[in-house]
Amino acid sequence: MKNLKFIVVTTRSGGFPSAGLLLITGCISLIMMFSCSENRYPDPLTVEEALQSFHLHEDFEIEIFASEPHVVDPVEMVFDENGNIYVMEMSDYPFKDRDLSDEDVVGEVSQYPYHPDVLESGGRIRRLIDSTGDGRIDSSAVFAEGIREGTSILPWDGGLIITSAPDILYLKDTTGDLKADTREVLFTGFSTSNVQAQITSLRYSVDNWIYASNDGRPGEVTSGRDPEAPPVSINGADFRFRMDTGEFERATGVGRVGRTINDWGHRFMTAAVPHIRQAVIPDRYLRRHSHGRSQNAIKNINDHGLTMFQLTPAPYWRAERSARRQAQYDEAGLDRTEDVKGEFTGATGGTIYTGQSFPDEYYGNIFTGEHAGNLVHRDVVTKSEESPVYIASRHESEKDREFLASTDPWFRPTTFTVGPDGYLYVVDMYRQHTEHPIAIPEDLKENPDLDFTQGLEHGRIYRIVPKNERLDENSPANLKDMSLHQWVEMLSHPGQWWRLTAQRLLIERQDHSVIPDITALLTNHEDPRTRLHALYVLEGFDSLNEEIVRMAMEDEHPGVREHGMLLAERYPGLLSELLEGVTDPSIQVAFQATLSIGEFTGDEVTSTLAYVVEEYGHNTWFRTAVLSSESGSSIELFLNLHTRDFFQDEMSSWKRSLLEDLTFAVGSRAMSEEIHVLLDTIQMEFGPDEAWQMSGLDGLTDGLERHEDENPGLKEVLLKVNELESAENINEKIELLREIFSDSK
Repeated sequence: MKNLKFIVVTTRSGGFPSAGLLLITGCISLIMMFSCSENRYPDPLTVEEALQSFHLHEDFEIEIFASEPHVVDPVEMVFDENGNIYVMEMSDYPFKDRDLSDEDVVGEVSQYPYHPDVLESGGRIRRLIDSTGDGRIDSSAVFAEGIREGTSILPWDGGLIITSAPDILYLKDTTGDLKADTREVLFTGFSTSNVQAQITSLRYSVDNWIYASNDGRPGEVTSGRDPEAPPVSINGADFRFRMDTGEFERATGVGRVGRTINDWGHRFMTAAVPHIRQAVIPDRYLRRHSHGRSQNAIKNINDHGLTMFQLTPAPYWRAERSARRQAQYDEAGLDRTEDVKGEFTGATGGTIYTGQSFPDEYYGNIFTGEHAGNLVHRDVVTKSEESPVYIASRHESEKDREFLASTDPWFRPTTFTVGPDGYLYVVDMYRQHTEHPIAIPEDLKENPDLDFTQGLEHGRIYRIVPKNERLDENSPANLKDMSLHQWVEMLSHPGQWWRLTAQRLLIERQDHSVIPDITALLTNHEDPRTRLHALYVLEGFDSLNEEIVRMAMEDEHPGVREHGMLLAERYPGLLSELLEGVTDPSIQVAFQATLSIGEFTGDEVTSTLAYVVEEYGHNTWFRTAVLSSESGSSIELFLNLHTRDFFQDEMSSWKRSLLEDLTFAVGSRAMSEEIHVLLDTIQMEFGPDEAWQMSGLDGLTDGLERHEDENPGLKEVLLKVNELESAENINEKIELLREIFSDSK
């Protein structure tokens, strides 16, 4: 509060206030006015001041790369093959002209500030220019503008792919003036209801697919290039597509802003609270049949909870909102604590470091921004030895601190880029507020100091570099001027940006004259990452064959073998090698082999899947992999398993779960012959083992419930079966079920 002088006066007794009392009252009002109008939200810092606000890991330095007026409201930055640097500027966040839908808010819907000027202009894609070569942007030019709620950009074939819900667009400069002059809708149908959870985070992977986060939002997506292609429902999923083949489909999700892919094609996603999750099972496997229970395909791999070490105080509105919520919990007698700060609530932009300039120990680490915490968190990601998932842990040096934290509450790290130079670039939207207005109580938004436009004219991009290990030059990377053979050489570059960019250019060019050179890399190169890139360049050339895929299946590195198993799905002649893959010493390879085997049928497949259950059935991901296939959810697998000693040993929770899931699938298929076989086996082969019998019947009846509406008689029988809860009534349950299916036996 500003300094105030208190005036002391005396008063007379009497029924009316004296002049002195009126003066006191006026002073109190004045004091309250000053108190209420006190700025509860700090002002922005200059770039130089912001740099002083950072607390960074001692091995690194942070420097400014770009700032206003050359960049404002940045949310993503990319380097293209020509050395151009493009930034998506989201100046229209959080204002939009679409109506709020019910899913946007809980409770009363209110209109938040409407800014027609912002809406009219929308966002921009800006090209950043370093004309002096000193490593700092000194000018910029607009490549495209008028982009509503643009969130992500990705270079492709001389242009840029853009996410701008409800569309994915393709913009290109065809005249050479470095301004977009063509606009194509590649895909449309994405949700526009929640600006914080729209289609975003375009990422090109080694498998030649482009992945995007969709947060599981509903939508029926259609292709602009192939209007005859059937729409794809993406409710509950993310999205992926190929520019070279035109394919598009659901992808395992869900993620928000932040999707990153490691050297081996394993995908990790960011959401506001679970800051790092892994996509463990591709969506296409879980959709091979419709007779399974709902299965999870993603895993929160964080082993250290939600704690973050924030250096900024919680903003006034958040502290006040949390206090109100806590009061409601206390009044309701709930044992619940509303944390005002110190836990992840605004995680964004998780990016794996795959560059060549940081110390080796940082390769594969994932860096995630935290909008609410004004910090950058680092996860050391390692493979589990017991499961086909990774584990994300804090580094020992960061048990009580973050990799980077600021004392400036305007610091809003949104996304990251690993540049051609191997340095880590931090894209800072730099706003007073990035929380969406609908999340803030109405009365708190009435404070004139809370202004969602504060920062529209700001934006910073920082570069993090190792101390004493600077590059000698800052010349831009330019692969476009290289020859085809130089692109092939770049597949062995230590930095992933170079390898992936070279692969993309080769796929775009489709010049098959380099196939001998690519094949030589696959055969002879010592770096398994290079061998994997070579494998998928051949895939993108449609030049794979059994011999090449077999070579990948036998590679000395598990990452290449894993993709060999995946690609073997295309070649029935490789089934025997694929069946052997479940015995691979790498659990990740064995896992992929299990998934891929499910693309085939036959006694050998069923027997191999039974072996997988025996070896790995205790692991939920392997069980899901088995059950995802037709063979793995069949009556034949059930019969194979029940003859194996391990399956009839002591009951365990995982065996019970598997048995119920298997018999659920039989019930869901509702094929009379299979049901009679199952009932006979449960009754006779399991004998007096009531635990087995009850689990088998529970799964069967749950699956049969899917058909109650189409078969009233079945519904009545299931009601009777469920009323017989005691294990002593097992035979009666079986006879009731047998009778309802007797006519079609």
